[in-house]
Amino acid sequence: MATAVGKKFPNLSVDAMNEMGDTFKLNVLEEAAKNNKKVLLFWYPKDFTFVCPTELHAFQDALNEFEKRNTMVIGASCDTPEVHFAWLNQSKDNGGIEGVTYPLLADSNRNLSSILGILDITNETYDEATGTVQVEGDNVTYRATYLIDEEGTVFHEGINHMPVGRNVNEYLRLIDAYAHVQTHGEVCPANWEEGKQAMQANAKATAEYLAAL
Repeated sequence: MATAVGKKFPNLSVDAMNEMGDTFKLNVLEEAAKNNKKVLLFWYPKDFTFVCPTELHAFQDALNEFEKRNTMVIGASCDTPEVHFAWLNQSKDNGGIEGVTYPLLADSNRNLSSILGILDITNETYDEATGTVQVEGDNVTYRATYLIDEEGTVFHEGINHMPVGRNVNEYLRLIDAYAHVQTHGEVCPANWEEGKQAMQANAKATAEYLAAL
């Protein structure tokens, strides 16, 4: 599977649902470019499951922090818009995602997730009797996360297996680091956080930075 980092995000419109119950087409690449914003797109396996609602609420809780960084948050799975809306109408204390306000992609035809190569398919076989391709695996997405810049270029891609939830603060740190590079032309060393020292991209600067540790 080829990485998406350093490339434009796929130019594809996908069904999406918002908290008002409106189904609409959403193109992640266009959203970044036309709004001059960064985009955090996170995929999760299925609505009405277990780790997933904790992540959706965690991104909602941090939404103001992403907005301060000129970053849109978009969730995504292979569920239909109608299933998204049912989950949006289920209360938090009943395992639902009521209160989530960012859009949710409904990639039910799996066009975008197939292009990205993030579907849980362990094997594909051609069945001659029926003339169909049979797949092994759930054919839902892993916990894939994409950070996309204002031009629509992917600057981070990460994929977790189903049982492992994400750390929302790490994405804020990555956005801060990339914004620092964009603004100052410096590079960000290991464990860099906003307010810490960055460095010039040359051997002398690296030596001086390491000497100061």
